[in-house]
Amino acid sequence: MTQAASDAPARAAAGGRPLTAGVAMLATAVAVNSLLVGGLLTAVSLTGHVFGAWPSPESLNPGLIGAAMLGTAPGLFAVARARHWEEVRTLLHPLAVVLVGLFSVTMLNAGGLYIAEGGPVLSVLFSLGWIFVLGLFCVWAVIALALQHRVAAQQRGTAGAPLPAWAKPPLAVLGSAWLGIGTGLLVRPGFWADFVPWDTDRLDAQALGVWALALGVGVLGALAEDDLARTRPALLALPGTAATMTVVLAARAAHVDWASGPALSLVCMVAGLLCAGASGHFLLKRSAALRD
Repeated sequence: MTQAASDAPARAAAGGRPLTAGVAMLATAVAVNSLLVGGLLTAVSLTGHVFGAWPSPESLNPGLIGAAMLGTAPGLFAVARARHWEEVRTLLHPLAVVLVGLFSVTMLNAGGLYIAEGGPVLSVLFSLGWIFVLGLFCVWAVIALALQHRVAAQQRGTAGAPLPAWAKPPLAVLGSAWLGIGTGLLVRPGFWADFVPWDTDRLDAQALGVWALALGVGVLGALAEDDLARTRPALLALPGTAATMTVVLAARAAHVDWASGPALSLVCMVAGLLCAGASGHFLLKRSAALRD
């Protein structure tokens, strides 16, 4: 396929608000941080040790948070190549949910952080850095997205690659599942944490809930967008997140209650992310070939 063919859907979907430099820089900065911090949390989790901003009963908890950070990094790097806000909002809205949600959860449970309870020096320093960096990104995201929505919108073009009708029901189910479990873990962690098929506590449950909520927002946002050409960064983030989560779950498989219903649901939901991303790439390439 030629480069012209691969860019055809994007040209067809031209229009909308020009992407601001602040949003592009935010996505790149978060991507770099996600590679470093997410990679660290994931690597430590794979060894069976617990490392993070707060104590955790199981290394799977910080490991999955790190895996989600690591998996979304490729999509965030792709934001800088976009020209219009509409091409990246299916990833940037979930990013805002993660940044604001994690910072809020961290502050509401500040007494449980290493910086408050004490502990190993590295954990205390990481806890302090977690608050500072997350707070900085949170404020940056709120300001950058507010300014982005003030940019005058140009005329919207026709859809570059509309979603096929058969793909919409599965996406609706997948997005609703992630949104539902994320909301439950965030709002009522004491109750919903019992449905997590490994050991977890309140802070872990809420942090994982923020990520689940963001995944649900992203999937349902792509469904509402109904244009694969405008979801390129998200199509990179979905399979990347599914792959890194799978690696962590496989490495710590002995600590997961695989015989439980929640474990089966989790497998289906993670597989759904992978299938959604892979099928989206396939449909986008086929649409580009047909336009050539």
